[in-house]
Amino acid sequence: MSSASGSHHELQTRTYPLAESKVLMREMAWGPEQWPQSLVSQGFRRKSVVSGSSTVVASKDQVSSDLGGEVAILDLKAGVYYGLDAVGARIWSLIQEPRAVNEIRDILLEEYDVDPERCERDLLALLQRLAEEGLIEVKDEAPT
Repeated sequence: MSSASGSHHELQTRTYPLAESKVLMREMAWGPEQWPQSLVSQGFRRKSVVSGSSTVVASKDQVSSDLGGEVAILDLKAGVYYGLDAVGARIWSLIQEPRAVNEIRDILLEEYDVDPERCERDLLALLQRLAEEGLIEVKDEAPT
C-alpha cells in the first residue's frame, strides 16, 4: 500500500503488534461543561479511566473515513484530524456501537497473533488516549 504522505505502516496479517497502532494526538482539556448532557445522564464521560469492564463508543462529535485500511478522524469541535493505522482502524470499527472493552480484546485475540497481556495493555492504552482526546465516550460498568 502507498500513502499520499509517504509515511505508512504495512499490515502483516495476524502478526501486527497492537503497540504499533499509533494515534496522532494533540493535547486538549475537556471540562464537564463541554460534555453533551445526554451522554452524562447515560453514565458516559469524556475523561475516564478505561478498564476491561468499561463500555466504549465513538463520540458523536467526530466524523471518520476509511482510507485504504487506515482511518482519518476529524474532531468536529476542535477541528483536529487524527489518524489510526490498520489495527487502530479495526478497533475504531468495533466501537461504532457501544462495546465492552473485554469483548474488543477477545475479538482482537481471535484476529491477531498477539500475546493476551500485550493485547489488553495496548488496547487499554489506545482507548485511554482516544478518551483523553474526546474521540470516544467511556461508561464504567456499574458495580453489582
